[in-house]
Amino acid sequence: MATISTTDFKTGMCILYKNKKCTVIEYQHVKPGKGPAFVRMKVRDLSTGRVLTDTVRPETKFETVMLQQQKMQYLYNDGTDFYFMDPDTYEQVSLEADHVGETAQWLKENDEVTLSYADGELMGVEPQMFVELEVTMTEPGFKGDTVQGSTKPATLETGAEVKVPMYIEIGERVQIDTRDGRFVKRV
Repeated sequence: MATISTTDFKTGMCILYKNKKCTVIEYQHVKPGKGPAFVRMKVRDLSTGRVLTDTVRPETKFETVMLQQQKMQYLYNDGTDFYFMDPDTYEQVSLEADHVGETAQWLKENDEVTLSYADGELMGVEPQMFVELEVTMTEPGFKGDTVQGSTKPATLETGAEVKVPMYIEIGERVQIDTRDGRFVKRV
């Protein structure tokens, strides 16, 4: 494995951090007026999905991990396993719900996802950055509810719960940012 220092960091890069395979979410080189420079970094543990933050010295070395990504099509969930298909070879792969984790709330049948492998080991499932889903349950909006920025909870067709503007009704399609579960727009 190759080693790199924090000066070579790039967002999305996969490194070995405290014996865990992680991707770099963000990093910042800080040079205070007093004291030595340091790097403030935020990484996501690929096996658990947890975000870890730390400050390290600029000369700290990390081992890089080769991350392979494969585009797949989500087929269905039978209650215990999630099934995906390679669109080129039609080969099917089944994953336990533990491997899919929180991503399950953004998966809709026939959507394209990315499976990430590090050194041949499956690390996780990434949905598309934006998904379009139907609102199946929400409180009705009232005429005059136009207060800027007010939101209400809504349940989507996949079971995900998000905050939407007051004017969104049951049956409407909305676009959601899967990175933070934020409402983007009505479709």
